[in-house]
Amino acid sequence: MSAFHTLRWIENKLELLDQRWLPERCEYLRCDTAAATAGAISALVVRGAPAIGCAAAYGIALEAQKLRETPRDQFDREMAAAFALLAISRPTAVNLAWALGQQRATLNACRNMNSPDCAAQLLATAHRITGDDLQINRALGGHGAALLPAVACVMTHCNAGALATAGHGTALGVIRSAIEAGKHIKVIANETRPFLQGARLTAWELQQDGIPVTLIADSAAGHLMSTRHIDAVIVGADRVAANGDVANKIGTYMMAVLAKRHDIPFYVACPLSTIDLQTPDGGSIPIEERSVDEVAGYRDLRWAPQGIDIANPVFDVTPAELVSALITEKGVVRSPDRTKLQTLIAG
Repeated sequence: MSAFHTLRWIENKLELLDQRWLPERCEYLRCDTAAATAGAISALVVRGAPAIGCAAAYGIALEAQKLRETPRDQFDREMAAAFALLAISRPTAVNLAWALGQQRATLNACRNMNSPDCAAQLLATAHRITGDDLQINRALGGHGAALLPAVACVMTHCNAGALATAGHGTALGVIRSAIEAGKHIKVIANETRPFLQGARLTAWELQQDGIPVTLIADSAAGHLMSTRHIDAVIVGADRVAANGDVANKIGTYMMAVLAKRHDIPFYVACPLSTIDLQTPDGGSIPIEERSVDEVAGYRDLRWAPQGIDIANPVFDVTPAELVSALITEKGVVRSPDRTKLQTLIAG
């Protein structure tokens, strides 16, 4: 278990570990409405597809609590607005839509209840989603750990750890599970420009848990692969299309191409909720663009010249043919394709 909580429910409020300030300081932001939660998701207080889904589920529960004393017709109107607000807080991670879908199903199931009882049901669903995510990550981690040799150096990109989930993590969950199984794993963490999730978050998270980690510039990845220092690359995912294409943090595609060139297995660790059979391929996945300020500098420091044109796509798509395997809570899917994913979801 990680030494910190990414999100926690305390005194009927949602508290989110504010990842904007890591590693300099560890503090929590308290949310008490859907709007506050949506704002926190948009501002990257919480990030990582599974954690975003959990936070959104709690955002709905918070709004329901606020409205619990209102007549049911007003309750339904204002809850509809809360769903709409949360749905647009981040466009790429499919777990957001999945979690809101779970909460919509709960709302529909309690349409004959009064407002307080319905609010209680929505909170119970948020607790369930979060608890299930932790269990899923542990199951996923066990399947992935079996893929790693007894002694291994694993490269990862961005942060797909406990900070990106309800706990344990997806990509880093595989590493945690392998270490729990007695394997000796060290990690190479790419810094992950421009928002430095690898440098700020993955390195901090692994350091907190005493897992050996070396931080590198993204541009050093090919060199380390070419010198045969890397046994596997493991990343998370924000969405997996029906054909097996993977959307993840910008730079993932580059890592996959380099891994293929150097005959290193490239694994994607993701829960089933990240697989979107309604999205036919990677070209259909919306790619979020964020503020150009993230590329021009960091916080109060600017290094780009004023007036320069800047693009900041924060995700890219890795074609399925570059993915050695998807690691899920149901097991490992090697060389994923449309048929294998349909069978996995249906099974």
